Amino acid sequence: MKKIEGIFAPIATPFGDDGAIDFGRLAENLSKFDKTGLAGIVALGSNGEFALLSHQEKLDLIAAIRKGLSPDKLVIAGTGCESLKETTELSRAAADRGADAVLVINPSYYKRDLNEGALEKFYTAVADASPVPLMVYNMPGNSGINLPSGLVVRLSAHPNIVGVKDSGGNIVQISEIIAGTPEDFSVFAGSGSYLFATTLLGGRGGTLAVANVAPDLCAGMYALCRKGEIEPARKIQLSLLRLNACVTARHGIGGMKAAMDLAGFYGGAPRLPIQPAGADAVREIRGELEKLGLLGKYR
Repeated sequence: MKKIEGIFAPIATPFGDDGAIDFGRLAENLSKFDKTGLAGIVALGSNGEFALLSHQEKLDLIAAIRKGLSPDKLVIAGTGCESLKETTELSRAAADRGADAVLVINPSYYKRDLNEGALEKFYTAVADASPVPLMVYNMPGNSGINLPSGLVVRLSAHPNIVGVKDSGGNIVQISEIIAGTPEDFSVFAGSGSYLFATTLLGGRGGTLAVANVAPDLCAGMYALCRKGEIEPARKIQLSLLRLNACVTARHGIGGMKAAMDLAGFYGGAPRLPIQPAGADAVREIRGELEKLGLLGKYR
């Protein structure tokens, strides 16, 4: 399999007026993403409203995304569930439907029982069972549990655990992971706000919400960093900070979907209980896209 590196968009799941997945709109988005500098797509990530989808919808989405992308772009599928059984079953099913790798967020409901030992056993068992490589997903903002650097370093010794997406935003922790893992272990920034820093430290890419609306800018920044062209990469990073905040911390999934609509992709409405972006948020997002020359760029 191709090495897992570069910029991946954790794409939104488009819904129609009836609330069902709109596979036609999905195909349109994929056709546009295919022409960008993205290395691939993450299906069923946090931005894909993974937790709001049925098991069958998840499988149908993975299959449709693999079908809609060129073979040279990788598909990583989010398969982390609360139980080991469901996670391993979904990981196998994702592989059967064409996923090149799986991205596994930690279980989080029984927090008091989820110490490092329990989580290490969980990830090791999933990696043993998965027919495709596994990336660990650290998302303490959603799971309420931070996966410490020491745990990730230990997991990197498993032959089928090939990387980590770290969305914690702690650059010291990310540095410790890069320092302690093999050179071919793919450490990904989980947000566009610290892609520059992660790459300079030796990170191998990112899975970024902002890549849904600025895929070429994100891919371009990463490529410049890897070539050692620091100053132009730094300028791109700084220019993306406000837009990145709009589609993550400030306005969430509703904001990201609104930004996609404005940039020329299809975002549409999120599923309840997620709310769409309000008028003030849309106005702010429009202004940031205009500053970057992204308003309507992908129509």
